[in-house]
Amino acid sequence: MLEISQIKALILDMDGVIWRGPEQIGDLRSIFQRFEARGWKVVLATNNATRTIDQYLERLNTYGVCLQPWQVVNSAMAAASFLKLKYPAGGQVYTIGEDGLSEALAEQGFTMADENVLAVVVGMDRQLTYEKLRRATLLIRGGAPFIATNPDRTFPTPEGLIPGAGSILAALEAACYISPYVAGKPSPAMYSIALDRLRMLPEQTLVVGDRPETDIAGAQAIGCRTALVLSGVTTPEGAAACQPTPDLILPDLDALSRL
Repeated sequence: MLEISQIKALILDMDGVIWRGPEQIGDLRSIFQRFEARGWKVVLATNNATRTIDQYLERLNTYGVCLQPWQVVNSAMAAASFLKLKYPAGGQVYTIGEDGLSEALAEQGFTMADENVLAVVVGMDRQLTYEKLRRATLLIRGGAPFIATNPDRTFPTPEGLIPGAGSILAALEAACYISPYVAGKPSPAMYSIALDRLRMLPEQTLVVGDRPETDIAGAQAIGCRTALVLSGVTTPEGAAACQPTPDLILPDLDALSRL
């Protein structure tokens, strides 16, 4: 059983945990103040690769939460780090994604191109077109490695669930008969980055997420304690069916801050 006194740090998912679309979930300023009062260090780790780190920090600031750049990790960074290990000199890549992915790749020395590329890198893209899918399909079928930021099929909004990056991957997998390498959760790479930045051991760290197959599964694989919140994509029935069982199942982040 989890003893909350053993926890020294938190790794928090964002979509479905901190906010849902444009709306914050709970009073984030008060929630983070309670975390600080407990002495809990915090890193945010999201599979959402659409925003840059500065854009995330700016949005958090509008809710009265002031964090540092080192406290935000996303799947775009994990994908860029993977490519840097594979291609240390950098080079050209084809991307389906938004600013967060482009910035992370550029920081690692990769430029955007639509031919003669080292890899095809795919994340959520709210400006997706058939032409983007067509070009990615031709490149992948031509031998370019297929890299994905994350497999999340849906994305939580106040109106309900909408297609996520995994829905785009499904279209490309159907066209190419190839599954991508997934850099984000449930791969433990993002959690390794977060733990290094926190300077914490897995057993001292509680990972909070709303998606069992990515947030919770990845955390359990690396040895972190886990809390599943019901403020995002998971229903109470879905939470009850989770195997292995999360250490905590809570309605939202506010409930965690009051334990």
